[in-house]
Amino acid sequence: MPEVNLRVPAVAVREIRLNTITGFQGNASDLVRQSRCGGLGEQSRSFTQCLGCSTSTAACMVTLVRDGIVISHGPVGCSSCLHEFAFTYRVNAPLRGVDQPTQRHIYSTNLTEEDMVFGGSQKLADTIHEVYGLEQPKVIFVITTCASGIIGDDVEGVCNEAEEELGIPVVAVFCEGFRSKVWTSGFDAGYHAVARKLIKQPRTDAKGQPVRRPIINVINFWGSDVFSRWFEQFGVTPNFITPYATTDTLASSSEALVSVEACTTLGSYLSGALEQEFGVPALHAAPPYGIPATDRWLRALGAALGKPEVAEHIIEADRATFSPRIAELREQLAGKTAYVTAGAGHGHSLLALLSELGIDAQGAALFHHDPINDFEAEEADALIATVADYGDVPNFNICNKQEFELVNVLNRIKPDILLARHGGMTLWGAKLGIPSLLIGDEHFGMGYEGLVKYGEAILEIVENNEFVTNLARHSINPYSQWWLKQPPHTFLERAS
Repeated sequence: MPEVNLRVPAVAVREIRLNTITGFQGNASDLVRQSRCGGLGEQSRSFTQCLGCSTSTAACMVTLVRDGIVISHGPVGCSSCLHEFAFTYRVNAPLRGVDQPTQRHIYSTNLTEEDMVFGGSQKLADTIHEVYGLEQPKVIFVITTCASGIIGDDVEGVCNEAEEELGIPVVAVFCEGFRSKVWTSGFDAGYHAVARKLIKQPRTDAKGQPVRRPIINVINFWGSDVFSRWFEQFGVTPNFITPYATTDTLASSSEALVSVEACTTLGSYLSGALEQEFGVPALHAAPPYGIPATDRWLRALGAALGKPEVAEHIIEADRATFSPRIAELREQLAGKTAYVTAGAGHGHSLLALLSELGIDAQGAALFHHDPINDFEAEEADALIATVADYGDVPNFNICNKQEFELVNVLNRIKPDILLARHGGMTLWGAKLGIPSLLIGDEHFGMGYEGLVKYGEAILEIVENNEFVTNLARHSINPYSQWWLKQPPHTFLERAS
């Protein structure tokens, strides 16, 4: 597996660590085959409309630690969009049973032109002390930006010095936007910081063996808690990382029995770190979206916990409860077509849900592709599992949020439904008269029950399409007819 090195401040980016790509056009089976044989290469674009920033995805993870504070070391504009995570934290707190969520505060060192010439290290040191005096947090995260990276501020040194003076972890998160063109490298940067400074080695018992507690690490975003219902039957509870975690729950995550991810793209680095550095095994199974993946995931969990009979009981009970409604939904949705746009891991899972519901998945625009994961387990790869379970997916496009390619392919395919994971993407489907569904809760579709919930949500938008039909009549497509007639992969340099 790619080595996790917690002795260095910055994590190796995905282009280096996993050979991650952001450009591909073909079929899903071609992508799987090339990933397996090592023949997958990046297909760069000669034109790019936009890119995601690793600073934002790093902030996404560390902002949601309940007793922590985030400082953005850069111009104030670099933190202008980070308020959305404070909103997300507050709105989704009830899903996790957090009655009184602590207010999220995000600070900026507000680097100016003068700071860019003379350096911002002292300004960062002063900001850390001022923020500590105001908030008294248990941890301070300092996220870097392109500006602080360009001028070469000694962020690690400033943080280490402040840590000694204040007596709390002050953690540098190296996530400058230019460090990686793969937006998910920011997740890795945030988790690298957590593993490096906050997770402690497990306690040992009288025989010198690591203490293991009845908890399972769940590396996730901020979706609803679907795990407790399953876990309580195994006699364990979820330990959510990082949304709504505390410094104490993060520190003790090294004593968990196993780690699982809601999305392998998001969590494989931290799962790998917990396995390699702290002895917590990662569950080698794709997340539970669709019936085959759900059964494999529960059985893998039962094997890891030494309770395979519990897994079989859950499968049998859920199958009996939800199978009749799943069959009805398949009949009602038969013949429908769909297109998916999302991040890689969750996008693969959405394709599985569609196929399970009898909907023809006609393609996908996913934001990157990891040929391997951080514990190099094919059985945990959701794309491999989806292709094996349901067959090939055509029009499979890897694009780092290039909306001009999405509009092009939607205009060509004209699916009955567009499924999206990220805000702003469903707008394009709606403008083209395509019923579009955005569900921000990445746990919504898990398990047998998730199939029912997702199927009913899709059925509702398909049957109530009057709004998007009227919107399409009055919308002006900003892209030229010339572009809409080109192949969507026109600007891929190695396009075939």
